[in-house]
Amino acid sequence: MSVSRLSRSAIFAAAALAGSEYGQAAAGGDRAFGEYLSAECVTCHQVTGQATGGIPAIVAWPEDQFIAVMQAYKAKDRDNNVMQTMAGRLSKEEIEALAAYFGSLPIQPLRN
Repeated sequence: MSVSRLSRSAIFAAAALAGSEYGQAAAGGDRAFGEYLSAECVTCHQVTGQATGGIPAIVAWPEDQFIAVMQAYKAKDRDNNVMQTMAGRLSKEEIEALAAYFGSLPIQPLRN
């Protein structure tokens, strides 16, 4: 299993364990709005779906898990100052839109 898959699995597991407040997050955001908002995200996170430099991939995540992780950062239940700041600026609608956009993107194969 690759490091990026391990990282993604760990994030999914953390989201599942976050409790009903986060686990019951609603999905169904506006993909086009999410694409518009994504510019800041892809400054660090690769749109290819590949993890690099310790920064996890966020492409192809199930929407509910993306939302749960972002809400956990927003509530400062997950420890990462950069992500807490980024998530703290986002509304529920914006988080749902980003989840819809990134969830709709396929993971691109590695290029040699």
